[in-house]
Amino acid sequence: MVGKTKKRIIWLIWLLGFPLGLWFTYHLYPPQFTGKGIDILVYLLLTAFVAATPMVINGSPIFLIQWVSWAAFLTFGLFVELMMAQLALIILFIRIKLPRNDYFRLPLNSLMFFLVSLLSGIFYYTFGGKTGLSLIDVKQTFWLVVTYPVLNYFLNQLIIIFLNFAIYNNTKNIFGKDFIWETVTTLITFPIGFVLYILYTEVGLVSLLFVGVPFASLSIILNLYYSSDKINGYLQTATDIGHQLAEKLIVNEVIDLFIEKITEMLTVDYAYILDIVDDKELQLLRCIEKGEEKSTDIRPLKKNEGISGLVWDKGEAMLFHSKKEWKHIVKGYMPDTIESVICVPIVRNNKAVGVLLLASTQKRAYEKSQLMIVDILCSHFAIAIENARYYEETKEKSERCALTKLFNYRYFENLLSNEFKRLQTFQREKLSLIILDIDHFKSVNDTYGHQSGNEILSQLADQLADLIGDRGTVARYGGEEFVILLPNVAKEEALQTAEVIRQTIADHPFILTQQMEWEGIPLQVNITASIGVATAPMDAEDSLGLIRHADRALYVGAKRAGRNRVAEYVK
Repeated sequence: MVGKTKKRIIWLIWLLGFPLGLWFTYHLYPPQFTGKGIDILVYLLLTAFVAATPMVINGSPIFLIQWVSWAAFLTFGLFVELMMAQLALIILFIRIKLPRNDYFRLPLNSLMFFLVSLLSGIFYYTFGGKTGLSLIDVKQTFWLVVTYPVLNYFLNQLIIIFLNFAIYNNTKNIFGKDFIWETVTTLITFPIGFVLYILYTEVGLVSLLFVGVPFASLSIILNLYYSSDKINGYLQTATDIGHQLAEKLIVNEVIDLFIEKITEMLTVDYAYILDIVDDKELQLLRCIEKGEEKSTDIRPLKKNEGISGLVWDKGEAMLFHSKKEWKHIVKGYMPDTIESVICVPIVRNNKAVGVLLLASTQKRAYEKSQLMIVDILCSHFAIAIENARYYEETKEKSERCALTKLFNYRYFENLLSNEFKRLQTFQREKLSLIILDIDHFKSVNDTYGHQSGNEILSQLADQLADLIGDRGTVARYGGEEFVILLPNVAKEEALQTAEVIRQTIADHPFILTQQMEWEGIPLQVNITASIGVATAPMDAEDSLGLIRHADRALYVGAKRAGRNRVAEYVK
């Protein structure tokens, strides 16, 4: 990002230096266009065509102006070549719709073009080179004629390197893809410029037809080649991202990876993923603004409401190049700085399940080819999300008790084993275990029925989860038994927690609505529980020992002692 101070300095240097430089060039190397007004006009039209067909590579526009400017220099002199280069620059920036924040690039590139042409021309004239010569005269100074474009090219690259350090603080890759393409196209087009000059010298304006048509074909071919190469690169990237998404089995990880990769591939300042809920409304699932995750507490959208609602309704992706194209559509939240927008439905099994909206503060930040790639990525994303949700649901079922929604015996044993490993590697200092058993639970089932027994188990599970919170893990151990694992909790604190649990169970009646004698009136039932507590490493050296000793405290210290009490393991 270029600061305001640097931008002002660039404009000031241009305002002071550029007019003076043109005046200097005009008087020192006067133009040679007497009686050739139509010829210059045709050259200007050719220059305009060249500037209007650029290739934008790595954010840098590349247009094949070298061959025209070389021929113009040899024909009309330095001043005319300078003016043609400035005209080409203006047309180029109009063609690519230069963003407002980048207006400083106009005077910057104007100065760069001016310096490159001026220094190359001074070198050419200093060593005896002349312009407007016949073909025979050109042969006598052929080395200078060839040296001019070579020097022009190298001066251009040196100034780019200097500006890279001075303006962009070396944040741009000097020898990137844009450098390679510019070098290749320069090597291809320089001979065309010399051929144009030779033909113009011999046959006049008709030479522009002979050279212009083949060049236009070459320009179109190069643009098509670059476009296809770029699309192939996008497709390969999309495939790689699809494979990476498929490897993720957690929904949040899939979403995080998707946003990370898509913001790396495109210019994205804002990213929103919306979920279609019950086929009624769009709810914001993830909100990323300027690289930071923001709150998703934003009013849901209805079908056909706003850009996302419109995309959901039509089932088609939409691309907007500027705010004026979409501002009349928006009816919900939308940051004021947004200009370009890509909005794509997330489709699975021919049904929209969500919407992705990407936005940039730059105008014309996205192309149609990128819209196609985002559409493909959304297909990969939809599949990955469905697979992750299925995995999470399957995992949840395998780890949770279907009745109480607490963790089950298998999950608890794995957790306890892992916690003991942490204890042995000193990642944990202590590990307390509470085992709880409902007193006389069989009589509850016999009196009120098994459905009522299930109600008690479910309500007790909710009570335990609320009491423990994130201090530990509650699991159903089997039947009417529950276990609570408390990492880094001393026995004294575990005993206090167990007593709070026992008292809560004893004091709060359970509500039964499914008892055998149901008459439409809920029945209140009081139960009690016996609890055993053991703590490692003082009471046990392994996970099985901890369970066994807590169980012993439960049955020997609590059940046999009269029930409805808490007991600790004592060696």
